[in-house]
Amino acid sequence: MTPESFAAFRALLYKEFLRFWKVSFQTLGAPVLSTVLYLMIFSHVLQAHVTVYGAIEYTAFLVPGLVMMAVLQNAFANSSSSLIQSKITGNIVFVLLTPISYREFYLAYVVASVLRGVAVGLGVWLASLFFVLVLPTSPLWVVVFTIMGGAILGSLGVIAGIWAEKFDQLAGFQNFLIMPLTMLAGVFYSVHSLPSFWYGVSHFNPFFYMIDGFRYGFFGVSDVSPWLSLAIVSVFLGLLAALTLRMLASGYKLRG
Repeated sequence: MTPESFAAFRALLYKEFLRFWKVSFQTLGAPVLSTVLYLMIFSHVLQAHVTVYGAIEYTAFLVPGLVMMAVLQNAFANSSSSLIQSKITGNIVFVLLTPISYREFYLAYVVASVLRGVAVGLGVWLASLFFVLVLPTSPLWVVVFTIMGGAILGSLGVIAGIWAEKFDQLAGFQNFLIMPLTMLAGVFYSVHSLPSFWYGVSHFNPFFYMIDGFRYGFFGVSDVSPWLSLAIVSVFLGLLAALTLRMLASGYKLRG
């Protein structure tokens, strides 16, 4: 990375950071509130009826899943919304004209997405402490899956932002792909409680491994081995990064 390209990378990263930080009431506060509402409603309704992993109460079980869900959804929203807005308003040209490589372009958007996801996830976890004390037993696992999950969804956000030409296309990508994969990844339940068919289907969902590995960092127990989750998440991140970099290198839907 040359001094010129590093300066461009740093400026783009700073711009993407300020983009969500300057309106943090909307980009950080609102997602925290909506996720805490999930916690309040589901824990109130199901706390006395559901037991997971033996002695773990349902409210405690919910917290890591909701935190990771917030990380994933907001990481995706950050990069995807930024790119589609830049394309529609036409100011993407000012980014493309800078002495920045497509790798640095990708890295700036993904790092900013991870930062927003971490900020929202941390807010959700802190708010959950008013309901139940849930502390990580293996912080390293929590950090690893948080960063990798945010990077995966940040990459998906870049892909969606490049591919989409209108806001409704981006909304379709989020509503028909990201949201179902997240909600059906074991956020609100253990996959062992599912019928055998859906139990098998769940193991084809890469989001399940992100959430399950993240939950292992809190309780030391999970539906599958955390090492298996780490391997699958690592491969998925590598494939997505390669695809995204390929799209950026070719200028697909970015350069006329």
